[in-house]
Amino acid sequence: MSSRTRDAALKDLEESTLEELQARYPAEWQTVGTSLVAATQTKRPEALVAFVRQAELAARPWRARLRRSRVTAKDLSLALPHLGSVRMARLAADQVLRAAVTQVATGKSPDSGGGRVQLGLWSGALIQRLMFARGLDRRPVSLSAFRFWWRFIPDRRLLMPLVQPKGIYCFYSRELIQALVSLVGTRPALEVAAGDGTLARFLAAAGMEIQAVDDQSWGHAITYPTDVERLDAVSALGRYRPSVVICSFPPADNPFEQQIFRTPEVELYIVLTTRHRFAAGAERAYQEQRAFERDRERERALSSLLLPPEIDPDVLVFRRR
Repeated sequence: MSSRTRDAALKDLEESTLEELQARYPAEWQTVGTSLVAATQTKRPEALVAFVRQAELAARPWRARLRRSRVTAKDLSLALPHLGSVRMARLAADQVLRAAVTQVATGKSPDSGGGRVQLGLWSGALIQRLMFARGLDRRPVSLSAFRFWWRFIPDRRLLMPLVQPKGIYCFYSRELIQALVSLVGTRPALEVAAGDGTLARFLAAAGMEIQAVDDQSWGHAITYPTDVERLDAVSALGRYRPSVVICSFPPADNPFEQQIFRTPEVELYIVLTTRHRFAAGAERAYQEQRAFERDRERERALSSLLLPPEIDPDVLVFRRR
């Protein structure tokens, strides 16, 4: 079996919705659903994280099996249900987290019949002024204004569940943009999985030389501007051979971050993400790579500049040894 067939099957799996996977793998969903119920009944976030981790560990041998040079169609058919279980666990956990956030913010159960969740007039007006230029076009956020006004927004916990379906996973402070420009310096940078290209545009406006690329597989939710080149991350690494790579909220357990660490020209890799590793980022690639070291002090400083705090922001800085 060709690697193209394998990659196409894995891409289809990662782009499938929870409902599609439930229909495709009913037996596996029964197991995942049972474990999910047990985790949510504890009412502890740690249990939900452990639930996703357990699914990831169970699928790890199957993922390794598909990385071999010679993969048969039988290998793929045996592995896909296990990888589908991981995908279902992540998607289901994400739904539970969003429902919990909605419940905390409104004081209502998500299934209480209260209608579509939306921001109140006061909250909506403040959030629009603080974080958006117009519509859903984000602006670089004034950190001082954010710190003052955020506490006065009663519906602030509703913001991220409402905008995430549109491909918005965080907001960037002006101070973060300036800090990243200072960190990168004059080196040309590549932003992979750039989405609508917001971060790259902010960085370019502040003086950074940066190219944004995305495979544009989220066309159902994102309108891709012309300055975001339609190119997947691995192909972009081969084409541009960048010295600096930036990625904001990479998909969970994605295959391309491993390739970033393997690209010899990359001197600096910056990841803007969350501490909830089941939601974003390739934690295994971070742990297994040996060519880079973490700049922990810089990470702590940058993480405090990524907004809002409810996402548990985490900025990772990998420097080549």
